[in-house]
Amino acid sequence: MKNFTELFDLIDQTSSTNEKLRYMEEYFKKVPSEDGAWALFFLSGHRLKRLIGSKTLLSWCGEITQLPAWLIEESYASVGDTAETISLLLEQSCSKNHLIDLPLSAWMENLILPLKSKKEEEQKSAVVEIWKSLSKKEIFIFNKILTGGFRIGVSQLSAIKAVSQALQVPKEVLSQRVMGHWQPTANFFDSLRVVEEKNNYLNPYPFYLASPLEGNLEALIHPHEWQAEWKWDGIRAQVVFREKAAAIWSRGNELISDQFPEILEGIQKFPHGTVLDGEILAYENENPLSFGVLQKRLGRKAPSKAIQKEAPVVFMIYDLLEYNSVDLRKEALINRRKILEELAEIHPKFLISPLIAFNAWEQIHEKRLMAKHTLTEGIMLKRLNSPYGTGRQRGNWWKYKIDPMTIDAVLLYAQAGTGRRANLYTDYTFGVWHQQELIPITKAYSGLSQQEIDKLDRWIRRNTEEKFGPVRKVKAEQVFEIAFEGIQSSKRHKSGIALRFPRIARWRTDKPFTECDTLQQIKLEFLNEQ
Repeated sequence: MKNFTELFDLIDQTSSTNEKLRYMEEYFKKVPSEDGAWALFFLSGHRLKRLIGSKTLLSWCGEITQLPAWLIEESYASVGDTAETISLLLEQSCSKNHLIDLPLSAWMENLILPLKSKKEEEQKSAVVEIWKSLSKKEIFIFNKILTGGFRIGVSQLSAIKAVSQALQVPKEVLSQRVMGHWQPTANFFDSLRVVEEKNNYLNPYPFYLASPLEGNLEALIHPHEWQAEWKWDGIRAQVVFREKAAAIWSRGNELISDQFPEILEGIQKFPHGTVLDGEILAYENENPLSFGVLQKRLGRKAPSKAIQKEAPVVFMIYDLLEYNSVDLRKEALINRRKILEELAEIHPKFLISPLIAFNAWEQIHEKRLMAKHTLTEGIMLKRLNSPYGTGRQRGNWWKYKIDPMTIDAVLLYAQAGTGRRANLYTDYTFGVWHQQELIPITKAYSGLSQQEIDKLDRWIRRNTEEKFGPVRKVKAEQVFEIAFEGIQSSKRHKSGIALRFPRIARWRTDKPFTECDTLQQIKLEFLNEQ
C-alpha cells in the first residue's frame, strides 16, 4: 500500500503526462503481479461498488474525534469531499509508522473486500482500527475506495502505455485485453506479458474517438482524401460476436446487451469473429427518432415488447474492426469499408452509415447546416487511408458539429463545488420567465474561465438573499447564455422541459435580466409548442 500511495502522490503532484508515464512504468516494473493487477484496475478507471456510504463514515469519524455533528458538517462543506474531510480530521491520530504496511493486493483482498459481507458494527470496528494504522494520505485513498469514488488523474490510455513499456508488450495488444470485464488477479496480470496477439473472449476494442474540428475545413487540404458521414445522435457502442456468443458494449465499457435484445439477436446473423463499431439509434420508417425516444430504452435490463415497439432501435454501423476473427484495425478505412459493404442487408436492425457525397469543402459546409433537419449532430470526416486508432488520436477523424442551441437565462441559485472547487460556488441553477415569474430550467457547471468563476463567486457571496443548507438563492440579476445539444418535454421538471448537455456559453453582462428568454419562446422555437 505504501508503494501505491507514493505512486498516487507522484501522479497527483505533476501535470506532466511524460512524468506520470515514467512513475507508472517504474511502479509496474518493480511490483509483484498481484499488486500490478490492482493498480492497473484503478489506473484504468475501474472502481469498486460502494462498500460503505459517506454519511456513515463521517458519523464514525465524529465518534472518534468527539467533534459535534455541526462542526463535521461545516468541515465537509468547506472541504467538499468526504474522504479528504475525514483524513484531515483524523490527521492527529494518524500513524506515523505505517503499522499496516501490506501490499496493495493484500489490502484489497484481506481487508477491504471482506467488509462487504460484514454487519455494520463489524464494519465500523474494522474501519476504525484501520484508520488508526494509516497515514493521512492512506486514509484518503482507503476512504475513496470504500465509497466507490477512487479515481487517479491519468487516462486509461496512459495507464496502458505505461504497462506496455514496463512489460514490453505492444499497447495495441494490451488495450484490447483490458477492455471489458476482468478480475484484478496475478494470473490476469501475468497473461498481459504474453506478446502473442489473441482476442479476449467477447471483449470489445478501445474506441477510436474523433476530435472536434475547430479550425477551417480547408486545413484538411484535399477533399478526395476524406470520407464524410452524418454524426448520428445515439449511443456509441461495439457489438461483438465470437465463438457463438455475442455482447454489446457501451463507450463507457459497460455491458448493455440486455437493453437491446433485437441487436444482440441480429449480430448473430453475421460471420463468427465479427466486431462492429457504431451507434445505437431510435429509428423507424427509414428515419432517426429523437434521443428522447432512445432514453426510454436506457437502463432497462429486459425491455418489454411494448417498449421495443414504442422505441424501436437500429445499429448504425461506422466501422468493421474484426472479421472472420481477424483484427482489421490496422487496415486502411477504405478497405474496411469495402468489406463492410459486402455485409449489407444481413439483418434489418443493422444499417451502414451512408456516405455523404462531396468534392469540395463548401459542400460540407452546406450539408452541415442540414444536420438539424436530419436529427444528427453534424458531420464526421475520416481520412480514407486511416487505421482504426485508440482513444482521441488527432489527425484522422474529425467531428464537424452543428452550432449548439442556446437560450439566455438568469442565475437563481448557486452551490459550492466538490474537491478542489469546494471553496468556490461553481454549481449553478438558471431560470427563465414564465407568467411573470422566474422558474428554474436547468443546472450547469462548466463553461466559465477561472477568472470568471472567481469573479462570480465574489458576486454570489455579496448578493445572497437566502440560504437552504449548502444552496444560496441570489439576486436575479446575472444573465448567462446557456448552450445545449438537445431539448425534450419532461414531466419531472417544473418547467416541463429538459436540456441535454447544458453548459455556460458566455456571461451576458450586456443584457438585463428582464430580457432573458421566456418558457413560451423556448417551447415555440425548439419544440414547436405554444
